[in-house]
Amino acid sequence: MSKKILLVDDEKGIVTMMKYYFEMSGYSVYTACSGNEALQKVAHNPDIILLDINMPDIDGLTVCQHIREHISCPILFLTARIATSDKINGFRAGADDYIVKPFDLDELGARVAAHLRRENRRQEQSVVRFFGDMVIDYSKRQVTIKESIISLSKKEFDIVELLSMNAGQVFDRERIYDLVWGLDGDGNSGTIMEHIRKTRAKFATLSLHSYIETVWGVGYKWNG
Repeated sequence: MSKKILLVDDEKGIVTMMKYYFEMSGYSVYTACSGNEALQKVAHNPDIILLDINMPDIDGLTVCQHIREHISCPILFLTARIATSDKINGFRAGADDYIVKPFDLDELGARVAAHLRRENRRQEQSVVRFFGDMVIDYSKRQVTIKESIISLSKKEFDIVELLSMNAGQVFDRERIYDLVWGLDGDGNSGTIMEHIRKTRAKFATLSLHSYIETVWGVGYKWNG
């Protein structure tokens, strides 16, 4: 079955160009030219989303924030913005990659394929681990505490997965960033602190146990 890709950009020429390229590469392609239309097309359950930031109705950052808590597929931002602060905002919104216009189609295709391969590897895992009242199902990408599902964003789960699969091992922020965002990630390791803060707050609603432990001056480790 071909992979489904959602292309979102208000520049119809770019959408047409990408649609033709990815259809020729064997993808099932869905397109949207506005933020509102993108929110509707997400119902097709795409395997990956290419999302422009600058759109006239709802910008890409807001669209990403709306859908990230509900879907885990990779989201790649397409934008002409090149400031570091813009890129950090993109990653904080839940993006997995940041591609600056103008871009080379073959490089874009390679990035899409790489993200999909990474997702396939994760889905092939069939591992469940138990940590007291917590159960982590890595194949479903699901965390439960006392049988209640904890709603984690994609990056939040990725961090939980990294730490819990290596329980007791200490990771500094830079290492977590490299392993979760990838060596080509163009952001700031400071975003790790915010993701961990949010994750801890979600765990705290159901458990007093500190699953993610701070090793002062070093980094973080999983305390199962």
